[in-house]
Amino acid sequence: MLPPIAYFIIFKYVPMVNAVLAFKDYNVIKGIWGSPWAGTKYFELLFKNPAFVMLIKNTLYISFYSLIVGFPIPILLALALNEIKNIRFKKTVQMVTYAPYFISTVVMVSIIMLFLSPRLGIVNTIAGALGFEAVNFLGEPGLFRSIYVFSDVWQGMGYSAVIYLAALAGVDPSLYEAAKVDGANRIQKIINVDLPGLLPAAVIILILSVGNIMAVGFEKIYLLQNPLNLSASEIISTYVYKIGLLNANYSFATAVGLFNSVINLILLLIVNAVAKRLSNTSLW
Repeated sequence: MLPPIAYFIIFKYVPMVNAVLAFKDYNVIKGIWGSPWAGTKYFELLFKNPAFVMLIKNTLYISFYSLIVGFPIPILLALALNEIKNIRFKKTVQMVTYAPYFISTVVMVSIIMLFLSPRLGIVNTIAGALGFEAVNFLGEPGLFRSIYVFSDVWQGMGYSAVIYLAALAGVDPSLYEAAKVDGANRIQKIINVDLPGLLPAAVIILILSVGNIMAVGFEKIYLLQNPLNLSASEIISTYVYKIGLLNANYSFATAVGLFNSVINLILLLIVNAVAKRLSNTSLW
């Protein structure tokens, strides 16, 4: 257990101490602790920033969109795979759906750009052959979120389904036998045996997903960004990168990041409490 414990201490807990930077006017020469206090100056700048509403809206929109689309699909995939009796076909489908998870973000973005290119992309080539005009998919703010979410679901659904398949493997076989004796068909078995078996794992994953609702994947969105879709693709994490690293405004960037983390924590506590009350399943 030592390597993961060391990882969390060094890269997660130690940096929390330096979150005090959000309340200081950072000076490179004086360092974090030697820099003068600024109070809530940078939080006030954040809340008064004209881009603040857009950042929150885009972050929440993409996060909830990803959750609504991405949460049920791995469950449906796991249920479907669990019903397949042909082992070879089942293994093939598992491999095909699981493999995209290992594609790196940069390669994934390159694939998306090549497929959706207005001039040479396969999607526009097929559309042109059918008589439709070419569409600059990544230049349309209204299409950006769907492209991000559905490509993300395609890439991660096989990996996420493994957790649910493991949960289904732990269901007592006698429950299936009892359902068969009672005359239950496949759909009734799924509803009355499989879904209750999946519920604890699904609730835990839902709680963790909501706890990261403000932490939308930075790399993929940043790589897919361009001036045309910025109104829909600019989120908190990309804004922090641009302000904090590119413009060297570390105190302001830390304040934005701290605000983001606090919102995540509040959402995690709320959803965990609701889940505990409704299903008796929670993180603690």
